[in-house]
Amino acid sequence: MLRVRGTTYHFRRIVPPALRAALNRREIWVSLKTGYQNEARKRASLLHARTTELFMQTHSVLAEPDALGRLEGLRVALRDLQSVNLPSSAQETGFKTVSAPVPKPRTVKKPAKTPKAQPLMLSGALKCFVLDSPHASADTKKATQRAVDLFLQAFGDAPVSIIGGEKAGAFRDVLFSLPASLGKRKSTLTLEEEAQRAREEGLPTLSGKSVKNHMMRLSALWNQLHQRELVTRNPWTGWNFENGQKTVRRSWTAKELALLASASWHSTSVPEHTFELVTLIAAYSGMRLGEICTLRKEDLQTVDGIPCFLIRPHTETGWAPKTEAGNRVVPVHSKLIEAGVLALKDTTDSPYLIPGLETSKQGVRGAALGRAFSLLKTRIGLPAEITFHSFRHTVSTQLRNAHTDIREVWIDRLLGHEATHKSQGTTTYLTGISTANLQQTIEAISYPETAFKKERFKREPAVSNGYPR
Repeated sequence: MLRVRGTTYHFRRIVPPALRAALNRREIWVSLKTGYQNEARKRASLLHARTTELFMQTHSVLAEPDALGRLEGLRVALRDLQSVNLPSSAQETGFKTVSAPVPKPRTVKKPAKTPKAQPLMLSGALKCFVLDSPHASADTKKATQRAVDLFLQAFGDAPVSIIGGEKAGAFRDVLFSLPASLGKRKSTLTLEEEAQRAREEGLPTLSGKSVKNHMMRLSALWNQLHQRELVTRNPWTGWNFENGQKTVRRSWTAKELALLASASWHSTSVPEHTFELVTLIAAYSGMRLGEICTLRKEDLQTVDGIPCFLIRPHTETGWAPKTEAGNRVVPVHSKLIEAGVLALKDTTDSPYLIPGLETSKQGVRGAALGRAFSLLKTRIGLPAEITFHSFRHTVSTQLRNAHTDIREVWIDRLLGHEATHKSQGTTTYLTGISTANLQQTIEAISYPETAFKKERFKREPAVSNGYPR
């Protein structure tokens, strides 16, 4: 932008090709009236910002029906750039001049000022260059909208000119912390809360491929902005999308379960009986924490003569299983029946089967239990590889290593996994697996005697505070 003519620096900037006809210029030259490079750079920076505003205004004006009238004002503004930020000769030289009598100025009507251009916001750039573009495909519009929406949720709207590498890197980190199921279910959680839920429940997070796709959509948008000289560089390129050293979740060992069983419960937000009940159900069913905590009384039913948990959507709260395969029937393990789980349907006061849990402001039931479990495992020294979700890993591992005649598709159906082979025949077969086969599968789950406390959730005859005693 800086050019030297003689001993004086000048500002030079090329007018974007699309605007040359409208502004009657190919380039802009302005004398900076200084021979000092540092001072020239400061003045050139202000002129660059002003010309960027004028270019953006011209882009907007060209789309309006009365463009000719407003374009003349913009041409005048370009000619007046000399007065944007040039200091007086006294400021330049450092000498004071003797003031001479100045005649009283005549009253001159000031010309109307050109309205100051507003900075181009990210939301505006999305609309102007993607959503309103006749050349962008429907897939491009949808994917770019999704990427921008995630950025806006994380950081809010901002001028594209100030979004640089620091913000791009922070957005990349946010994406890697989000659960892989994000967007596949209704949720009122903020991105920060979604990331916290993923950490506490040990959920799989967005893959490097997914993060890369979001970043590439923003990079494509920035390429357009850079070509139009609305930004100076593209901060969305050159990133690595490897997940790094990611903690691999695993199953419980017998020693770790015994350590958990012997630990004292310190949480004041979740009763100990509730914690023991939820962990026991998770261990003998493989259900997710959210699935257990949202069970209602009517979700405990007898199917084909077998007591079962029904995992299904709750339209009144908007909760639903994370996938279509998550809608399923899970027979109640005999150990849970011995512990008195069936009695919960008659002894709890709330519509939910599991007592002692509150629903958070974001509509998540069991969030407090997830946080309390994380604190407990840290306090007793369990490794990072062990999370509440590890109960599900343990059930899956046990069933796939069982010596009984258990088929793979029965395990998939019980855990709510998509079938390994997604042929039409397999899909049809999955819907026809008998409850007896699922019961045979669930009964293959077993643990050492030291794995859980010798508690019974049904104690005759009293019921106190809504909890079975």
